[in-house]
Amino acid sequence: MKKRYLLGMGLMLLLVSNVQAQDEVIEKIIKEETENSQLKQIGHELMDGVGPRLVGSPQMQKAHDWAVAKYKGWGIEARNEQWGEWRGWERGISHIDMIAPWTKSLSGQQLAWSPSSPEGGANGEVVVIPDLADEAAFKAWLPSVKGKYVMISAPQLTGRPDYNWEEYATEESFEKMKEDRTESNRAWNERLQKTGQGRRELPLALEDAGALGIITSYWSQGFGANKIFSASTKKVPTVDLSLEDYGMLFRLAESGEKPMIHLNAQSKENGMVPTFNTIAEIKGTEKPDEYVMLSAHFDSWDGGTGATDNGTGTIMMMEVMRVLKEVYPNPKRTILVGHWGSEEQGLNGSRAFVEDHADMMPKIQALFNQDNGTGRVANVSGQGFIHSYDYLGRWMSKVPREITRDVETTFPGNPGGGGSDYASFVAAGVPAFSLSSLSWSYGTYTWHTNLDTYDKIVFDDVQNNVIMAAIMVYMASEEDDMVSREVRVPLGRNGEPTEWPAVRSPTRKGGVE
Repeated sequence: MKKRYLLGMGLMLLLVSNVQAQDEVIEKIIKEETENSQLKQIGHELMDGVGPRLVGSPQMQKAHDWAVAKYKGWGIEARNEQWGEWRGWERGISHIDMIAPWTKSLSGQQLAWSPSSPEGGANGEVVVIPDLADEAAFKAWLPSVKGKYVMISAPQLTGRPDYNWEEYATEESFEKMKEDRTESNRAWNERLQKTGQGRRELPLALEDAGALGIITSYWSQGFGANKIFSASTKKVPTVDLSLEDYGMLFRLAESGEKPMIHLNAQSKENGMVPTFNTIAEIKGTEKPDEYVMLSAHFDSWDGGTGATDNGTGTIMMMEVMRVLKEVYPNPKRTILVGHWGSEEQGLNGSRAFVEDHADMMPKIQALFNQDNGTGRVANVSGQGFIHSYDYLGRWMSKVPREITRDVETTFPGNPGGGGSDYASFVAAGVPAFSLSSLSWSYGTYTWHTNLDTYDKIVFDDVQNNVIMAAIMVYMASEEDDMVSREVRVPLGRNGEPTEWPAVRSPTRKGGVE
């Protein structure tokens, strides 16, 4: 009896000491991030120092090299893994001035992969595609664009977002505006359809006819915000103008004022350049060949500096690694972070990693991805893994309640088929989870816009996310066994079973046709 009692006491002391050890690491995680956060400095270096990270650009390569050096400065092993190549393009200046009927510098910039203006820029009249009868009439009109800049985006009836109208307008005025806007958009779309050209074919037809450049405006439905994507022209520049300046030029052209602009948009083609993922790791001690992963895409569009898409996810994961190296330097399992290239063109970096490291996929305990803005984590789905509630719930229970109290969970959920890099791993059967963030008007104001800059980062929220992710990685690493990978076949909208998402290969040679 005495022997059994002593054994029981020994087991109890062991359990208590393990709990205390766990609590001690968690306390250290919270203390380190609360008292010594490096997020603002890391964010400044990345967003302000390196800048936007368009795949194939010099800034993208600079970012990869910066991240490796940063990790090594923290004593964390890091490397750049090449997975493909992309059309290399380097953004130069964009300077756009209206020079008639009066003088004004216009707010706008060239789109990604836009060809250059002639050296020093070029003057030209601005014209709008007229409301022609049909494709034959459009072809007859085409020669008239030679030496001119052509506007191809719909004019906006109002530069005020709907929430602003809703706050101040009468109900009747608001409804009338929406009806007028719907009719204006319908008429513009019909005008474009009569040309017989698709959205990407139209600029090519215009440049082949001798146009000096293409002018667009992709308003994001918020004050001052425009989406900045890629050009489809091959020989002349494509620029995006602010709603305000685009509308002014459009009205002048439509009324016969013949506005003139000087456009100088410079860029440089750099041929095909290598593309990379940046991988960093803290080697495991007991189970070094099993992994817990952090995940965030490193590339961005380049209208702004890619601060919330996905600079915040990037600096969050870097800070998690820094904190864990400081307070948990000898994890049970290897902790990996992947900073993926070319997510914006189709999850290419993460798909390449899954394809190139297929033998690793069964050994990944869990993966945590963040990629939708600066807000605190608001949603977590089990991604179709039947037992995800058991282990995610257990790990999340260790996170301070003030961080998790507003997190909505869906278990087991359905697997993500795309959207961000966690989906590349879900397709391979890895328990991979999106730490989905509170909006902060992400879709309107920062997602792929000219306003996605450092000042939009809410560091308090990102700091909470660091604490949450670091604790969950620590718990996943310490888990005795590998978690269950049993999945539920996803259900379609009609409630019928569908297929688990398929593993997809990346585009390894991009930006070329």
